[in-house]
Amino acid sequence: MKTIGIIGGISWVSSIEYYRLMNEMVRDQLGGLNSAAILMYSIPFGVFSKEERLAERGNWEPLVKTMIDAAQRLERGGADFIVIASNTMNATADQIEATVSIPVLRLADATARKVKEKGLKKVALLGTTYTMGQNFYRDRLEQRYGLTVVIPDETERDYINTVIFDELCAEKIIKESRDAFIKIINRLVEEEGAEGVILGCTEIPLLVKQEDIQVPVFDTTQIHSEAAVKCALSEDSSDGKNDSLQTQCLYS
Repeated sequence: MKTIGIIGGISWVSSIEYYRLMNEMVRDQLGGLNSAAILMYSIPFGVFSKEERLAERGNWEPLVKTMIDAAQRLERGGADFIVIASNTMNATADQIEATVSIPVLRLADATARKVKEKGLKKVALLGTTYTMGQNFYRDRLEQRYGLTVVIPDETERDYINTVIFDELCAEKIIKESRDAFIKIINRLVEEEGAEGVILGCTEIPLLVKQEDIQVPVFDTTQIHSEAAVKCALSEDSSDGKNDSLQTQCLYS
């Protein structure tokens, strides 16, 4: 079994879900008292939040430095590959891979595969303001996988971002916020033609579930965890490099 290295703490609320899901999946597949081999480095979210505000103003250096430091700690600890437990921070995957010898299992790739398996072509993307507004996530879905991605309008994006950081990251699950998220998703389905919705922030699945929505819901925490467990339990036929592991774990 390969050792999964998780960069967590962004936020710890969703990191708990990663840990629980991965261990349950290994137990279900191997039986008995089996569990996953996991190393987690949990970033202090208070420090991270300050660095994220700097990134919003254009200075990404402190935040990227923190992510690279976390990855290097995991590599030194013996992790075989890295899972960034945050949709937004998957934007730093290339910089991380340039500084460590183990690969990053990209969340967008695993999610795109699930969307394609459903036969969908157009999906809505919900997440932080950065995930929804920048190109790193949407471009990967559109250019690599031929998907069309629609996002909420600016007012909706600001609201979603506020709920993520002020409520979900603080472990507050509020019914009115769930209702508002459902309303936004339904609008994207009815007015923009979305055939499914990607919950592109690892905290959103704490609020919105498949039973709340009529179209397919793609829970990125669940999907990423599944991909990591698949990789951890796969035969060690790769050469340890980035592309070969991505291919082995996602496409085998």
